[in-house]
Amino acid sequence: MIDDLLTHLATVVDDAADDIRATADAIVATGRAGGLVRPAGAGHSLAAVLETFFRAGGIAFVRPMWHERVLPFAGASASTTSEREPGLGRGVADAAGIESRDTIVVFSNSGANPYPIEIAQAGIEAGATVVALTSLASSAAAPTDRAPVRLADVATIVLDTQVRAGDASWPLDAPVTAPTSSLVTTALWTAILREVHDRWPDAPRWRSANVAGSDGANQALFDELVARIPELR
Repeated sequence: MIDDLLTHLATVVDDAADDIRATADAIVATGRAGGLVRPAGAGHSLAAVLETFFRAGGIAFVRPMWHERVLPFAGASASTTSEREPGLGRGVADAAGIESRDTIVVFSNSGANPYPIEIAQAGIEAGATVVALTSLASSAAAPTDRAPVRLADVATIVLDTQVRAGDASWPLDAPVTAPTSSLVTTALWTAILREVHDRWPDAPRWRSANVAGSDGANQALFDELVARIPELR
């Protein structure tokens, strides 16, 4: 029933192997330099941002960039309007204080709206490495009047999710349901974390709060990072 999905995930990760390794290199360099990984996204791409932050087994030096107006729970229709609003992403990025030692990871299926593009542009201007997880097919099919460039045109590293325009996957011959972008971005992020581990086995990582003995290790990380990552409070 999901053989096509498994094949898609394997194909995407294999095709993106060089970019996955390059992203891991950037993240390790960021961590060793005392910088931060700065994920961003809008709408349902915020699910991918959440996957990177304060996550059991995830790297600890992550501070998300986001605005409540692009969160669907704060108003679904309004969140769609907000990510198309010029200036909102730039304001979020400017307030974040991006540094050249940071790695910016922008999740956006279409890569066509101002919010993610402006964050990526701000990262480039700050001298940071900017990684885009986006669908080139979706970008090509998206309206062209929302921003003068696509996210993929701006980023330092592009990981193509190869998600169909419209994000649906079922039925195979005329898909209308079962979106795949969240699955693919999670698979790519998981592959990146594996590569980070292979380069830096002792990188600071969160442990599951539901495993005995984890609280002390997590508290030590919290004490070390909370001043730079106030979202941990």
